[in-house]
Amino acid sequence: MEARPVLWIVVPCYNEEKVLPMTAPLFIRKIRQLAEEGKVSASSRVLFVNDGSKDRTWEIIRETAEEYPECIGICQSRNRGHQNAVLAGLMEAKDRCDITISIDCDGQDDINAMDEMVDKYLAGAEIVYGVRSRRDTDTWFKRTTAEGFYRLMKAMGAEVVFNHADYRLISAKVLQHFADFGEVNIFLRGMVPLVGFPSDTVYYDRTARLAGESHYPLRKMIALAFNGITSLSVKPISMISTFGIGFSLVGLILMIWAVVEACLGKTVAGWTSTICIICLLGGIQLISLGVLGQYIGKTYLETKHRPRYIISARTWEKEERHWIEEE
Repeated sequence: MEARPVLWIVVPCYNEEKVLPMTAPLFIRKIRQLAEEGKVSASSRVLFVNDGSKDRTWEIIRETAEEYPECIGICQSRNRGHQNAVLAGLMEAKDRCDITISIDCDGQDDINAMDEMVDKYLAGAEIVYGVRSRRDTDTWFKRTTAEGFYRLMKAMGAEVVFNHADYRLISAKVLQHFADFGEVNIFLRGMVPLVGFPSDTVYYDRTARLAGESHYPLRKMIALAFNGITSLSVKPISMISTFGIGFSLVGLILMIWAVVEACLGKTVAGWTSTICIICLLGGIQLISLGVLGQYIGKTYLETKHRPRYIISARTWEKEERHWIEEE
C-alpha cells in the first residue's frame, strides 16, 4: 500500500480577525476528515500566512496553533500582497509535504472541493485547478468585468484557466520546479500553468464571505489584471508598435492630401480638425509611454533581486528551539 500524501492547506490572511475564527475550524475539520478517510496523512497541516495584518489576525493564528496540533502559522515582516503571501506559504511547504492546496480564508471557496482535488491528484494529476462553475452570486458589473478579464488575458497571450483564481492543488514536485521562477512581479494564476505537468480541474460554487469585507475592491482588481498582463505578456508593446505604424500611415495620407490641397489653392481653416488630431495623438503617446514605463519599471525591480517575502515569525519556532536544545 502506498503511503498517504502529506497535505498542507495554505491560507493567506490579511486583516481577517472577523472571519478567521469562523473558517479556521472548518479547515482543521476538513483536514481531519481527509486523514480519517485515508486520503492524506495524519501529519497533514493547515498553514496560515499572516500578510502583515494590522488587526489581531496573527494573535488568532497563534492561539489556534496552540489549540489545534494540525494548525501552524507564519508571519510576514510586512504586508507584501496576496500573491506573495500565497507564494510564501507554498515555498514554506514544498520541502515538508507532498501536496498543497491554497485557498483564501474568507470561506467563499467551497472547502469540500478539496476531496475531489485530492482524488484527482491520487489519479495522476500534479496540478488541480479550482474553477467556479458559475457567477450567479456576483453583480452584473463584477461578473462582466471578471469574465472580460480572463478573455483579455487570453487575447494577450497569457495562459490562464478561465474562472480560476488561487484555489488550487499543487504537488511538491511541481513546487520544486516552480521555485526556479525567480521574478519579483508574480501573478500565480498565470505562472503555474507555465511549469507544465499533468493538470485537471474541479468545478465548485462560490458563496458570499462569511464575515468581514472583501480586500479586493475594483481598484485592486484592475491593478491585479494590469500586473498580470504586463508580467506574462509583451503584446501591449507589440500593440503600441502596430498603432504607431497605423497612425503613421494615416498621417502620411493626410500629409499628401494637405500638399495636394495647397497646390490646388484650396485653403481650409481646419482649426477643429487640427486640435482633434493633436489631442488624439497626444493621448495615444501618453498611454504608450505609460505602458512602456510599466515594463521598464518592472525590469528595474527585477534587476534588484529583492526578496519577494520575509518571514518574521513561525508558530513552531519554540518547538524547533526545544528540539535543538534536547539534541
